[in-house]
Amino acid sequence: MVELRFDQASRDAQTHTNLSALRADATGLWIAGDETATIERLTWTGERYDHQRTFHLADHVDLPAGRDDEADIEGLARAGGWLWAVGSHSLKRRRAKSREKAAKRLSAIIREPNRFVLVRLPLEGDGLGKGAILTGLADALADDPHLGPFTAIPGKDNGLDIEGLAVVGDRVLLGLRGPVLRGWAVVLELDLREDGPRRLKLGGYHKHFLDLGGLGVRDLCPYDGDLLLLTGPTMSLDGPVRIMRWDGTGAPVPVADLPYGVGCDHPEGLAAMGDGRLMVVYDSPSPARLTPEGGVLADLITI
Repeated sequence: MVELRFDQASRDAQTHTNLSALRADATGLWIAGDETATIERLTWTGERYDHQRTFHLADHVDLPAGRDDEADIEGLARAGGWLWAVGSHSLKRRRAKSREKAAKRLSAIIREPNRFVLVRLPLEGDGLGKGAILTGLADALADDPHLGPFTAIPGKDNGLDIEGLAVVGDRVLLGLRGPVLRGWAVVLELDLREDGPRRLKLGGYHKHFLDLGGLGVRDLCPYDGDLLLLTGPTMSLDGPVRIMRWDGTGAPVPVADLPYGVGCDHPEGLAAMGDGRLMVVYDSPSPARLTPEGGVLADLITI
């Protein structure tokens, strides 16, 4: 395990207990939680990841709903001098905390515009510059024969829910936690084009259907010429969670099963480290993963 230490503002925002995406480089981590519209930078000290810097997406792109509404960032990618981030593109259904209020609360479906973005930001040392944004992907999928019906369904109901992002050369790939169609998961490959200095537009897309044993994609990670897929349940369920390896054409191959908790320790982010190991971060970490200094423990594994 390794400690990721966060400042007081991020702890107050519960970023450290809602980690959803990460990428590593030679000096540290880019990391995001799903309850804010920020990306965090942590630097390796030789003992832990620390010295957090926070980058507000609204300082770098024109967010549809402004600075303060959450973007539900679920995937990060780093390639060719760019850092990419993607929102879940999912609708929300209100949580029901009691049987008496379930009918009323479960009838409410919420659309938060900042969730429906894909951003590309230039890396400037350990900082980020002004970038470009794509909106309207969910609208483009609304007429798709496979995915269209699910764009109107909340993510936790097996609706559209993007949780993985990888960029390899010119290929921009999005892993879908949902929908899972009769046991088959979907990875979208996007054709993106420039639409002015601060905008991206969708030229088209291709769907890859993957048999992941009924699981959806929780993250994507380039690894030694292939892609690693962090897979898990599409709905609000605990486990199973496993890492699978995909060469981009054939069937994915399981390489590791990951631990998970009951109501906690949900693996959400996956990154390849410079020494060949993988880092896994968890949403809703168990108390055993939280450190007194305001950090959270991530796992380092070898495959």
